[in-house]
Formats: sequence, structure tokens, C-alpha cells
Amino acid sequence: MTNSLELLELERLQKGKNLLAFSGGVDSTALFFLLIEKNISFDIAIVNYKLRPQSDEEVAYAKELATRYNKRIFIKEVPLSPPSIEEKARKIRYRFFEEIIQKYGYENLLTAHQLNDQLEWFLMQLAKGAGVVEAIGLEPASQREGYVVVRPLLHTSKEEILRFLEKKDILYYIDNSNYDTSFVRNFIRKNFSDPLMQKFAPGIKRSMDYLLHDKKLLEPKIASIKKLFIAKNPHEKMQTQRAFLMMAKRAGYLPSTKQLAIMSEQKSGVIGGKIAFGQNERNLFVAPFMKQSIPKKMREAMRRKKIPPTIRGYIYSENLIDTLDRVLEKNLS
Repeated sequence: MTNSLELLELERLQKGKNLLAFSGGVDSTALFFLLIEKNISFDIAIVNYKLRPQSDEEVAYAKELATRYNKRIFIKEVPLSPPSIEEKARKIRYRFFEEIIQKYGYENLLTAHQLNDQLEWFLMQLAKGAGVVEAIGLEPASQREGYVVVRPLLHTSKEEILRFLEKKDILYYIDNSNYDTSFVRNFIRKNFSDPLMQKFAPGIKRSMDYLLHDKKLLEPKIASIKKLFIAKNPHEKMQTQRAFLMMAKRAGYLPSTKQLAIMSEQKSGVIGGKIAFGQNERNLFVAPFMKQSIPKKMREAMRRKKIPPTIRGYIYSENLIDTLDRVLEKNLS
């Protein structure tokens, strides 16, 4: 085995302005040094949740690396407490990253997800009852509103990453909470994904590649104008829910199973008080929910176009009515 590891989306990384989500753990530390090795420009961001005494050491390590390699570093300190620590942490983390991205013009957010993470996600979704599109949740590059999430290590196993760090004698930290099997992900990791990866890593990697290809074929095509997302109406419950899930996620909201059922059954509505959805015979729509007083002439024009009522406020406020037909024709015809 070589001393280096494969980085996915290398051309994108070489051309874009990159922000690395750093923690000081095994994966993000390896990614940091691989990016240095490949002469890829990037800065780093780290969140200290104050959950462990060690977290201050990890931030200090991040600062040390930033100084040594002349990287800009962004730090956020947010003490967390139960319940729902994982969910809270994720929301805080991505809100912080997105604020940095918007303020400083980063194009790519780099995360250190790797092959073991991909298998863990697959098994978790399999246990819940999911199709291919939902089960293959991690991709090498995922478009978000205003930036791309890039996962350069997604085809690399944890074992390969650890060997890389040990070969290079690179310091990293271990989060002991990863061994707490009261968390579903850790339970899956210890009992299923880690043993499978130890025995069948090459085959699992090939399978994930095949499944990702199949996912691309099954995914609905989504057009967008600003924060208005549109897909063809498949007139089938599961496909409709899948399309609404993808559009809502791109709009920055993760709907529950119950909310997805409502979205697929109703012609128009609002979920979470934030996201408007609707459907007509041809299309599905998702947009930020906006209450607007719309002039009668414009209301009539939207009614003729069969735009769902809850979507109309956003279209009117952003003056999208004139470009809507063009986008539909170009992207969803």
C-alpha cells in the first residue's frame, strides 16, 4: 500500500475555495494532512461543544495546525447538554459552517466522511425501512444552497486512514463517546459495520459504487430558481415522498416521516411553519413559506398556471413568475 490515500473530487478541490470541517479526530486530521500533501488550498472550522474535557485540547490542536500551515481558522464554542445532543450538534455545526461560507465566499465544505460511515448510514436506513435513494445518503459531492458538500475520503476505509496516520506519525484525538452503544449509530458500528468492513471492505466499496450509480438513475430531477424547488409529479406515493424529501433538504429542512406523508397526500400546505409545499398535475413545489398580499391580477395569473396557494407568496416576493415557465421548460420538459 502507498503512503497516501485517494481523494475524490480532486479537480473540484483544486479549483474551488475550500472550508474543512475539522475536529481533531481520526478522519478530519487525516483529511487535513492529505489536503496539505496534495497542495490544495483550504481553511478550517471547528466547534467546541464542551461535552468532554478533551475538547479544549482538540481546539488547541486545531489552532496549532492552523498556525503551522498558515490556515485561517474559525472557532465556535457552544456548550451542549442532553437530550438530543447529536441532532443539536449537527444543526449548530452546519449553521456555523454556512455562516462562514456566506460571509467569506467558500464554495466547498469538506467533511471527512469515509467508507465505514457510508456503510453505517446504509445499515441504519436499512433497519428503518428505506429504498436505494434513502439508504445511499452520502455522496462524494452534494449540492446545497450556495455551496457543495465534498466528501473526499468516501471511498477510503477507517483502517486505511489509521494506517496513513500511523505511517506519518500524525497526532489525532479519539472521541470516547463513539464507543457509547446507547447511540444507535455506535451500536450499528460496533456490532455490524466494523466487523463487516474488517472482512469485506473491497466488496463493500464496489457495492457502494454500484448503489450510488443506481441511486442517480432513480433520483427525481429537481429544478430550482433561488429557493424555489420544482420536480415532476410522479403520481406515485413513494416517489412523491422521495422528491419532496430531496427538495425540502435542499431548502434546508429535514421533514419527518409523518410530514412526508402529509406532503404527498395534500395539494398544498406548510410544514414546520417554514417550508411551503404543493403539487399540481405536472409538478411538485417546495419553497420558503411567505405570507404576502398579492395583487388580484397576479393571483389570477398564478391560479391559471396552477401554482399551489402556499407557494405563491414566495414566487411573488422574489418576482419569479416571468422566469418560472422558462425554468420548467428547460429543466423538466
